Formats: sequence, C-alpha cells, structure tokens
Amino acid sequence: MAETIGFSTKLIKETVTVDEQTGAANVPVYLSSTFHQKDFDNYGKYDYSRSGNPTRDALEEAIAALEGGVRGFAFASGMAAISTAFLLLSKGDHAVVPKNVYGGTFRILTQVLGRFGIEHTFVDTTNLQEVEQAIQPNTKVIYVETPSNPTLYVTDLRAIVKLAKAHRCLTFVDNTFMTPVFQRPLEFGADLVLHSATKFISGHSDVVAGLAVAGSEELAKKLYFLQNALGAILGVQDSWLLLRGLKTLDVRIRKSADSAQKVAEFFEKQPEVRQVFYPGLQNHPGAKLHAGQAASGGAVLSFELKDEASARTFVNHVKLPVFAVSLGAVESILSYPPRMSHAELNEEERVKAGIGSGLLRLSVGLEDAEDLIQDFSNALAYVRDQERFAVGSGE
Repeated sequence: MAETIGFSTKLIKETVTVDEQTGAANVPVYLSSTFHQKDFDNYGKYDYSRSGNPTRDALEEAIAALEGGVRGFAFASGMAAISTAFLLLSKGDHAVVPKNVYGGTFRILTQVLGRFGIEHTFVDTTNLQEVEQAIQPNTKVIYVETPSNPTLYVTDLRAIVKLAKAHRCLTFVDNTFMTPVFQRPLEFGADLVLHSATKFISGHSDVVAGLAVAGSEELAKKLYFLQNALGAILGVQDSWLLLRGLKTLDVRIRKSADSAQKVAEFFEKQPEVRQVFYPGLQNHPGAKLHAGQAASGGAVLSFELKDEASARTFVNHVKLPVFAVSLGAVESILSYPPRMSHAELNEEERVKAGIGSGLLRLSVGLEDAEDLIQDFSNALAYVRDQERFAVGSGE
C-alpha cells in the first residue's frame, strides 16, 4: 500500500535528511569542487561539482518530490533556470508566451533568443482561442505564468496542457507565486515547472536561486545536459540555505496568504483604490478557475491607484513594507512594476499587459495583518488628501 501523508509532513520528510555516517540532522555543506576517484575504472557518483554535488543533490531531490516530478535542478538564479529551459529549443523553433510575462523573461526572449533564431509570440494565455491561433507548425513550447506577475491573471492549466498535447508542444509553467504548497502544475500534465527560488522558497531575502522540475525522464536528461554544459548551477552554500528556507515554506506562505486575503479585502473597500488584483477575491475574473487548480489565492496581490503621483505618495508614507524589487520574504515588500519588475516593457507594452501607471505590487510577509492594514490606511489618507488638493487647485 502506498504511503499517504500530508503535504506539510512530506515537506519535512523530504528536506530533513539524517547523515548516515554522523547522524547529523542537517545535510552537510560539501565545499568541494572535485572528488577523488578510486581507480581508472571505478568512478564514483561525483567527480566535479558543476556536474553534481551532494548538497545540491539534496535540494534538487527535495523540490522534485514536492512538485511531483522525476528530477529537480538548481540554478544560480530564476532567470538562469528559465533561460536554460528555453535553450531546450533550437533555431527555427517557436514559443507561445504570456503578453504580461515577467520582465526578465521578456528580455531573454526579445533581446537574446531571437538572435539565435528562436521565435516567440506574445498572447493573452487566459484566452484559449488566442493561444491556439498563435500556435504554428514550429511551435514547441507554451509558456505559462499563473497567476501572472503582476496583474494576477489566471490561466487554465488543464486546458493549456490539453491544447499543448494536441499540437505536440511542451508546457512550461512558472510556479513562483504559488509554490508547490498551493499549486503543482505537473499534476495537471505540465512538462516543466520553474521557480525563482529567490522568492518564497528561500523566504529570507538572502539567496538568489532558480529551480526547475521535469515531469519526464526524457526531458530531465535534456535539461541536465544543458545544466552541466552551461554551468549556471547553484552554489553549495546557497543550496544549503535554500534547503533551510524550504523547511519552513509551508508555514510561512500559509500565514502570508491568510494576511494577503485580509489586505486584499481591505483595499477592495477603499475609494482611492481603483482595482485590486488577487485571485482570492470573489469578484476576480479567474477566482473560480484558480480555486480549481490552486489551494489559496497566495501571498501576492496588486492594487491600482489613480496614477503615478498617487502611487508615489502611498509608497512615501507606508512604514512597514520594504520598497524593493523581489517578493516572497518574511518582510512585506512593496514594488512599482512599471519601473521594477516590468521596466523592460515600454509604455505601450505595459498598457497591453494591464500594468497601469498607478499599479503597486505587494508581497505580504509575516507581520500581523492588522498592523499592515493600519499602515496602509494611514498611507491612503495622504493619497486622499493629495487628490483633494489636486482637484481643489484645478490641476
């Protein structure tokens, strides 16, 4: 009979490995670039740390088990993972990609891969008809972010996978926002899952890392070849730190998501806030779909104020969040996508992606939700005063 355990238990089981020789409850940090071989004919599992390292292996095995894949891969950054995945394509191949894709992914597609003859088409992946119309005879990959960054649009994973298989395409899913705690795309038939592990999996703003999990042995072999050939691996100490962060992922992201729900509901009632983007809200257009493929709305939301001036005023008067790029940390992080995560997009491209000049993205941390709400309420009072002054002065 197969063992049945809860995800929280599985997470600890996969990340706490007892060392057989010493009994240590933490995976050792193997600070070795090379490994002794017994003789000419008998080589061990490890020879050179670019090709494999016991500490990195423990991390890669853990994320593969948590995502339900056959093999995991740890990279030097989220973009290293994404770039390596796209290099599974060859000259003349084509990818279908969300039009509001993360700015770093947009950059690698438009400014790098195109030079090597790898083509792409940007579409609204929430519109299945638009996705299908973009598929060409040379299309090899449909790439998905769900929920998307920063507008939290929800894409139907089951439908995209079905469409991809019908056209003999692979499905790549960026699962950074949800993590395997809330969403596991391989269970819906996706072929590859990607993470900027810098975010929630690390959780402490102290590691830059990327992870990938392949759903088949064939794809895993191809990705390992590229990981080893290109060499953008995650260092040993960062692998150990990421394992440590992974151990507390479940409790961290659940608390943050609970607070995010409360904060989103608060913003939804504020007259200064034009729109709230959070799939945990009932009026979110993708709420029902998201609930069918994810266990929570997650810990990230975006909200739109009147314009850049209002956004500036809000940021200048909050006290608790850090104003910075990135997300997924123990501290709440507030960012301005038009000049941060999506600065690579020009104004026209941002408008098409639904990224207005007053849009702010909030990654909710581990502070008490009530304290965050009070802080945001105070900042909105300044926004309200500024907008009244602007009207009164005839601006």
